[in-house]
Amino acid sequence: MAFKTSQIQAEETAIRKKAKKSKVQIKESEQKEILEAEKVYRQGVTSVKDLIAPASFRVEPRLVEINGQYLATIFVINYPRYINVGWFSPVINYSSPLDVSMFFYQVKTEIILKQLRKKVGALEAQLMADAEKGAPRDPLRETALRDIERLRDDLTQGTEKFFQFSLYVTIYAKTREELESLVERLESVFGSKLVYTKRALYQAEQGFNSCLPLNNDELQISFNMNSSPIATSFPFISSELTSNDGILYGINRHNNSLIIFDRFSLQNPNSVVFATSGAGKSYAIKLEILRSLMMGTDVIIIDPENEYKYLCDAVGGAYINLSLNSESKLNPFDLPRPVGNDSRPADIIRSAVITLKGLVRLMLGELSHKEDSLVDRALIETYAKKDITPDSNLAAIEPPLMKDFEEVLAGMEGGDDLVIRLKKYTEGTFAGLFNSPSNIDVKNQLICFSVRDLEDELKPIAIYTIVNYIWNTVRSEIRKRILVIDEAWWLMQREDSAKFIFALVKRCRKYYLGVTTITQDVNDFLRSPYGQAIVTNSALQILLKQSPAGIDVIQKTFRLTDGEKYLLLEGNVGEGIFFAGNKHVAILIRASYTEDQIITSDPRQLLEIEASKKEFDAEMASDNSADL
Repeated sequence: MAFKTSQIQAEETAIRKKAKKSKVQIKESEQKEILEAEKVYRQGVTSVKDLIAPASFRVEPRLVEINGQYLATIFVINYPRYINVGWFSPVINYSSPLDVSMFFYQVKTEIILKQLRKKVGALEAQLMADAEKGAPRDPLRETALRDIERLRDDLTQGTEKFFQFSLYVTIYAKTREELESLVERLESVFGSKLVYTKRALYQAEQGFNSCLPLNNDELQISFNMNSSPIATSFPFISSELTSNDGILYGINRHNNSLIIFDRFSLQNPNSVVFATSGAGKSYAIKLEILRSLMMGTDVIIIDPENEYKYLCDAVGGAYINLSLNSESKLNPFDLPRPVGNDSRPADIIRSAVITLKGLVRLMLGELSHKEDSLVDRALIETYAKKDITPDSNLAAIEPPLMKDFEEVLAGMEGGDDLVIRLKKYTEGTFAGLFNSPSNIDVKNQLICFSVRDLEDELKPIAIYTIVNYIWNTVRSEIRKRILVIDEAWWLMQREDSAKFIFALVKRCRKYYLGVTTITQDVNDFLRSPYGQAIVTNSALQILLKQSPAGIDVIQKTFRLTDGEKYLLLEGNVGEGIFFAGNKHVAILIRASYTEDQIITSDPRQLLEIEASKKEFDAEMASDNSADL
């Protein structure tokens, strides 16, 4: 019975083991299926690493190529004995994309003091040995000894710390040739500060990794420095754009400091403003005008849309409305009064003829070579008809009119066709604008020329004439002035007028004039060769919100980073980038309540102001009648 029982138990144990084994096998198969399912699932999932990983990555001895873009890394190996605060600013403001990485490794003070003590002993022993031998003094050793003693005192007192400092810069380019050029120029920038660098060779990948935001120093190339010289490398210095003189342009969006600047302190006082319609460009310039008037600067405005009339009336300026039926007239044949170097009548007459030829092309259209020569000779004879010659006294002359020019052309062989085309400006539809003596008084601190009521065909001609008249006034009397040309693309449409504006921008500096060109048609302006040249000759530049259609041209022209590009695409009204020479910051343009009431262009706000004014006048009238 006992044997039978033990046999039964053995069979039961065998059955349980078999069941357990089969169960384990089932679990293993299920686990395998689960793993295969997870593998399939992961293949369809995109991780963060997948998103940021480059499509291609190739490492060469001198550079790294990522997605068709080339990059190289340079590192600092030596610094001068003295280095000024802000020396790193030219690198931070470099006009190409770059990554800067700094690593600080603090060294214990007691270790450094021990090393410095040994160094002091060695230097003193060498100096004493030289003195005993009667050798000439060694200024280098004496200077090193003084520096070490000063550093020991600072370290002992706790006013200085000691570090091993690593500084790496990775620069990007689209081609190998461009990369080599950029690296060479960047090394020159460092070299101009007596900071010596080397390029990572056979460590291009390690240099790239060291400049990634991973806090991973793979180059491990450091320089021994204490706190004070390291502080001169502080990178966040390009955000400051404040001077002791000038006007307030806006608020620095980097650190909420004030952007106070004097445009006349730059290499040239010219300015360009680019923005889409409604981005606040006219608002920003009107704010600059108002604050410049407070500083005693004369301002002249060419206003195509009557945007500046309220400002002009508020400050007591002269508002001149030019139209076919207006009383204000401008004579294109006016000459500047000779002053200083421009005292030679021959030069003044020659310059006037060249300018008038550009105006005639705007009025009559393209001229053949024969017609151009004919117009040139006719203009000279038109001045001669009024006894204006190289031997004349230009201070006491009566300028000719367009009618005189027509008469001279009519008496010249081959001028009949030109006379017919010119008659609409002397006797036809457009006769009321350019065929009368000038009767404009420019003796005011603010002068605004309005061309809103002119036909579109006449606007470029009128603006050209106005700018020429202003230029003559500026040359006659040198004073601190600003000329604002709103919607400058009107003039950039034709080569003659664009060339004239470019010449004005180039020459205005010596007459103490700063030209501000404003436009919303970025593509037409910058694609003109003269538009590009005007930007190059404008040290002050303001970029506000841009349209997607023109942002690529803006980015290429001003060498903007992608971050700055999206700042201009997504910015609100009054937000943009302010350039002054080599520096630029993000700007927020703000006005006080009183300034805002004077310079606003918002139609809704203007209606509210007008309603408030009428209500105030009604209350005053009611109070006066009650008193009576």
